[in-house]
Formats: sequence, structure tokens, C-alpha cells
Amino acid sequence: MNALDRRLHAWREDLADKRLEGRVEAGRFVAGRPARIGAPLADMLAAPAADAGLNTQLLLGDDLLVFEEGPEWAWVQAVRDGYVGYVARSAISAEGREPTHAVRVPRTFVYSGADLKLPRKACLSLGSRVSVERFVEARGTEYAVLASGDALIAAHLRPAGEFVEDYVGVAEQLLSTPYLWGGASAFGIDCSGFVQLSMRMTGRSAPRDSDMQAAHLGEPLDPGKDFAGLRRGDLVFWKGHIAIMLDGRNIIHANGHTMMVSREPLAEAVERIAYLYGGPTGFRRP
Repeated sequence: MNALDRRLHAWREDLADKRLEGRVEAGRFVAGRPARIGAPLADMLAAPAADAGLNTQLLLGDDLLVFEEGPEWAWVQAVRDGYVGYVARSAISAEGREPTHAVRVPRTFVYSGADLKLPRKACLSLGSRVSVERFVEARGTEYAVLASGDALIAAHLRPAGEFVEDYVGVAEQLLSTPYLWGGASAFGIDCSGFVQLSMRMTGRSAPRDSDMQAAHLGEPLDPGKDFAGLRRGDLVFWKGHIAIMLDGRNIIHANGHTMMVSREPLAEAVERIAYLYGGPTGFRRP
């Protein structure tokens, strides 16, 4: 049997994805049940326990395959990036109607009706997906109304099939977002989740973790002497870390040094990071 990355393959000794039958050994194999995240944000954990490590996060409207459901936890695989882990069962809903729109701003509120003075019921991150029933205008503001009657500011959404071109521009919208290990939303984010979410808004698929991104995202790049060959959008990798080039000399990254998404001259970052983790391990152009 070939060793498979368990982050990307639903495989335990007692249970595995039916698509892996013949490739791995498991007590039984099951087909994943299609479902969707129905909560504003769902943590994907390493184990079915509230104090387990946070591996990544899923947004409202993200599609799933559910392989096992218990009273509190479900073992699932995210369709978007293939990541496997445990999420709270309460965060999962049936597939239902296909999402029609996605949140295009860092954060937006869900109101109990089409009036910004009504109580807010939730806050959604950039990239969350919703199914809009209709649009209405009230006092000069257009609202997107959901089947539940809840409403969002229409200008904060874009049709699900429309994307922006510049993923670095999306990344800049997330400046000062708090750093969160395993975070993948505009409420808190880590370095690889930052790259993945920014690219997501351009319609581009990116692996979840920095080692996956270093191996598969774009093409290897020779940065040249003093990094003169780098340009906007190129990626810089260190062991366990990734940053995006803003231009020929500055990066933007979610980092544990400032504990938020911040700008920094590449040369200064290289010098600072080398003290503990060594120099850059690679460069790629997505």
C-alpha cells in the first residue's frame, strides 16, 4: 500500500473513503454524503474534541463529503481543497439550493430583515456563500434577501461565478486581520490560509498548507541577485511559512511576529526570520 497524506485522504484504520478501496487498509469503506456548511464559520479539528488542534476552517456555503456523524462531531472532507478533519455536527446542513452569491468584502453582517437598523444575526467572512432569493431596496440601500428572510447588504456580495483578477489586491483588503494558527477567514488567518483565501476570490484553487503550496502552487522561480527577479504576486517560502510579494521589494503576510496580516520589506523579513528559521526555501510564480 502506498502512503497517502491523511490531511487530504479520508482514511482511518476503522473507516475510509470508498474511493480509497484497494489503496489503503481499513475496517470498512463508505461513500461520503454530500452536505454543506450551514454556520457562519466552522473549525475543522484534528480530533472529535473541542480542545483538539485547529487544522483549518470552513466558511458558510462550503461543500463537504460526510463520512461519519456522531452526536456532536462529524468526520468530513472539504470539497474545495480536499482537507479532512472533524467539524461540529451542528455546523453542517443539507446541500439545499446552490449558493448564488459570495461575500466580496472582508466581513459583512446578516440582518434579521432588509433594514440595517434591525438586529444583526451573524457576521460572515470574505468568501462565504449564500443563496439569494430576491433583492429589495429600503431607504436607498439595496439588500439581498435569503429564503429565511434574513438580509445582507447587496453591495457586499458578487455573483458566485464572478471573480476579481488580482489576488494581491484581495490580500491587501485583509491587512491587520489577526493572526490565527489554522485560521482561514477574515476573522483570523494564518499564512497559508491567507494565500488560499486571497486566491479563492479570483477563482483559483490553492492547497491549504504551506508545504503543499510550496510543492504545487505555480512554478518554481529564480529570484535573482538580491531578489531583483521578483514581482507582484510571486510567493516566497520559508520552512512552514509563506508570503506574497506586493511589489519588487515588499511582502504581505499573516505572521506570528506582528500577530496579524502586515506589510514588510522582504529584505527585513529575510534577516529577521533567518535568526530562528533560516533563509527562504523557495520562490514560486502562481
